[in-house]
Amino acid sequence: MSKIEIAPPSPVQPATDALGALIELQERAALIAALAGLSPPERIALLRESLPGKITMTTGFGIEGQVILHWIAEQNLDIDLVTLDTGRLFPETYELWAETERRYGLRIRAIYPNGAALETLVARQGINGFYDSPDTRTACCNVRKVEPLERALDGAQAWITGLRGDQSAFRSQASVLAFDTTRRLLKLNPLFDWTRQAVADFAAANGVPVNKLHAQGFVSIGCAPCTRAIAPGERERAGRWWWETDGKTECGLHLARA
Repeated sequence: MSKIEIAPPSPVQPATDALGALIELQERAALIAALAGLSPPERIALLRESLPGKITMTTGFGIEGQVILHWIAEQNLDIDLVTLDTGRLFPETYELWAETERRYGLRIRAIYPNGAALETLVARQGINGFYDSPDTRTACCNVRKVEPLERALDGAQAWITGLRGDQSAFRSQASVLAFDTTRRLLKLNPLFDWTRQAVADFAAANGVPVNKLHAQGFVSIGCAPCTRAIAPGERERAGRWWWETDGKTECGLHLARA
């Protein structure tokens, strides 16, 4: 695994500058090709070695995020570790957060919703108004997760996520490495080509702390009011926003931004 010199993304360009975004992506083709043949921890290490500037890893303390965080700590990589605390997480998630910091001797930076925006949201739609319609649910996700993510990624040259291709049809369209044209940064999904079973096996073999809810059928864990356990045979993200009939299972973090 050899270092590949990668220039940081250029300053923000107009959203219509598709050609500029394409050129930047092509300039990183060598890194994309190199990452494909590496193991996930090697992918993370090569990105850190090759890219100057700040790299941010966001985690919701799912099993994928825990395994990625394990590799970052194991290799002592200089990567900004961030979580989005929506204020509606499970008690088990907060317990795992504390356990993870103790286990690895590190601090995970918390980003919270904007207070004024949250107060306005609750005043308008009520504390559980997200159940009323897809629009109210999206509004809640935007305030509690999407806008805080923008602040979490402020100044970052790259973003590391726990996204896997087999989690959903939408996520299967991603890749190990992509260029986020709206945020103007590289996005590394080091576990993109791993299965959930492979991730779980690694966590068990290496003593990686995981959420107790996984053993109760909670496969994909988000906010407590919006997450349920899944039944045998259900798709992995079926427990997220299960009351909606359109089959959408994304809060907006991985959707293209206007």
